[in-house]
Amino acid sequence: MHRICFAICAAMVALLSISAVAAPPPLSHFANANDEAAVLTGRQIYRERCAACHGRNLEGQPLWQLQDQFMHRRAPAHDASGHTWQHSDDDLFAMTKNGRFPGVPGSIHSYMPAFGKYLSDREILDVLAYIKATWPLGIRVSQSLLNPNFRGMPRDADKVEWTLPPTCTSSYKRWKVISR
Repeated sequence: MHRICFAICAAMVALLSISAVAAPPPLSHFANANDEAAVLTGRQIYRERCAACHGRNLEGQPLWQLQDQFMHRRAPAHDASGHTWQHSDDDLFAMTKNGRFPGVPGSIHSYMPAFGKYLSDREILDVLAYIKATWPLGIRVSQSLLNPNFRGMPRDADKVEWTLPPTCTSSYKRWKVISR
C-alpha cells in the first residue's frame, strides 16, 4: 500500500515539475493608465521623445490620415482621433521598442524609429500609459478588449455610461465571441 501511495505522489511531483518547466507564460506588456506615477513619467518622456513627430497634444502630423505617396511617412495621432487604440498594449510596445509591429517582415520599411536603444521597457510602458490616460472611456474600454484578460479595463467602466467608438467593430466582435 505504501508503495502505491509513494508511486502516485512521485508521479504527481513529476507532472507538476514538468508543467512548471514546460512552457513559460506568454510575454505580455501592459501600460497601466490608472497608475498616476507612470502617466506623469510617460507624459514627460512623450514630450521629450515623441511630441516632435506625433504632436504636443497627440494630434499627429498634418494629413496623417491620407493614403497618398507619403502614406506611412506621417506620424499618426495618438489621441481619440487616431487609431492607436485599435492595437493591443503588446503591439504598441513592440512598435515603440522595435519600430514595427510584431510579424511585419524586416524588409518592409518603417519610418517609426526603434526606441529600444534609448528607452527602457518601463519608460516605453509609461509613455503608453500616458497616451491611454488621455482617451475617453469608450476608447479605453475598446482598447482593453484587445489585451489578454482585458487588462486595462477602466475602473469605473461598469458604473458610468459610455459608448464604443463608431469604428470599433473588431474589438466589439472579439468581446462578443469571448463573452458567450
